Amino acid sequence: MLTNFIFLAQNMMSPPGFLIIPFLILIGMIAAGPIFFGHFWEHNYKKVAVILGLTVLGYYVIALGDTHMPIHTLAEYVTFATLLSSLYIAAGGIYLNVNANATPKMNVALVAIGAILANVIGTTGASLLLIRPFIRLNNHRIKAYQIVFFIFIVSNAGGLLTPLGDPPLFIGFIKGVPFFWTLQHLFIPWIISITLLCVAFYFVDRRNKINGYTPDPAVVAKINEKTEFHFSGKRNLIWLTIIVGAVGLDPNVIDGLPYIAYDGAKISFIREIVQLSAAFLAYRFSSKSALAGNHFNFHPILEVVFLFFGIFFTMMPALQISAEIASSPAFAQYITPGTLYWSTGSLSGFLDNAPTYANFLALSMAKFDLSQANVEHVRMFAEGASAAGHETLIQLEAISLAAVLFGAFTYIGNGPNFMVKAIAESSGIKMPSFFGYILRYSIPFLLPILVIIWFLVVHLQLF
Repeated sequence: MLTNFIFLAQNMMSPPGFLIIPFLILIGMIAAGPIFFGHFWEHNYKKVAVILGLTVLGYYVIALGDTHMPIHTLAEYVTFATLLSSLYIAAGGIYLNVNANATPKMNVALVAIGAILANVIGTTGASLLLIRPFIRLNNHRIKAYQIVFFIFIVSNAGGLLTPLGDPPLFIGFIKGVPFFWTLQHLFIPWIISITLLCVAFYFVDRRNKINGYTPDPAVVAKINEKTEFHFSGKRNLIWLTIIVGAVGLDPNVIDGLPYIAYDGAKISFIREIVQLSAAFLAYRFSSKSALAGNHFNFHPILEVVFLFFGIFFTMMPALQISAEIASSPAFAQYITPGTLYWSTGSLSGFLDNAPTYANFLALSMAKFDLSQANVEHVRMFAEGASAAGHETLIQLEAISLAAVLFGAFTYIGNGPNFMVKAIAESSGIKMPSFFGYILRYSIPFLLPILVIIWFLVVHLQLF
């Protein structure tokens, strides 16, 4: 999983600058399509994403004669699509309904639980397990901002404490970062970010009630008598556990696992077979009432799978060019914790945050003559045990925080974001456009918290 991405980015033939145009076109259409040509986009987004992705793929293979980058990207895409699809199917057969008054406190409590859960079953698993109950709880007062804060907290910031929480941290674990390193070094930043996000959510959610919603007194009285939880589809918890547990079946972590050897990398396939098998069995034996209660259908996951096919392949040139710029001698002098935080974060918000983490980890280690291909070097880097001492630990903190937290900045920064958006829209919720999400929510609510984390943790190094 991305073991050799930075090597590929720096050693393959540099793609021409114009090759990032398909990526910009796709992002532009994702942003503008639903607003300006909704009917066309709804019926043709699959074709657009696939054609643009294949265009870049074809240029790499035919014009550049490069099959290495496309094959590694395909492996990453298959892993990504398999995990999201499997979790979506398994979670679709789990029906959880909270019979309670949807107060701001209740909403904050639910997303806070999701933030904790994200560290056990991942941000994707927690998001898919809780988004439908969250929507049902607020069905009489559901607004787009509630879904956005759910994305901020459950789908991203929540998974900061373990390698299981978010893909970039799992990449670090595979490379040699100790499993409990994140819990030890990122716990205080996690507390700060989750607390600030929950406080902001609470005060915004209070306005929902003040600005015109008046619940039926009889309904409120009945609900307030007793908070109840209705749960069905328990057997799918077993399949969900198997899917999440299979994440660790990586040949780069566990010796002896079969793998596909290519270009010095170990490409997993056992993990994907286990996850898809569990997903099939989960759907085959799912509770029909749970599926019906969730209004389960495959449209949201198909939207994510097709759009991210285009995103993965069209962003290859952008990732490669950014890696070349960042690794240039002119940039090397700027490899500081602050620069790493903002550089990693900026790219993580608009490109996939996992390869961005891998790129900047490699660049940061190279500054101290350490290699990310050496597990012992990575461990020394993470623990500040190299000749550079504490500075390497701070740099890894900066990279880790930025990759996870900035993943919430756009719909495409992290896989669960678009999945949650698609589920919300399938439930009839009008979500903001790509740029509307950034301008109305990421900049006014998320960015100040990112600045606070930078100032306290990276700049002042208080924690």
